[in-house]
Amino acid sequence: MALESLKAQISLLLEEMVNQPEDEHEIQEQLREKLRELRAMGLPLPADLVELEKRLDDDLDGEEVTDREAP
Repeated sequence: MALESLKAQISLLLEEMVNQPEDEHEIQEQLREKLRELRAMGLPLPADLVELEKRLDDDLDGEEVTDREAP
């Protein structure tokens, strides 16, 4: 049951990312937490979520570089 609950929560977070882009960073952090929970349970992550996590990390890294370059 915990797995199905996590999947449902992840699905809701993905919908929020689309519907509430102003809260993107908070939602991304919540999504990362759910993925950590799946890993902690020893469950394999779906490939699409692994790719999404990588893209989110890449986006975050890009923003950090931009922030450091700003005057």
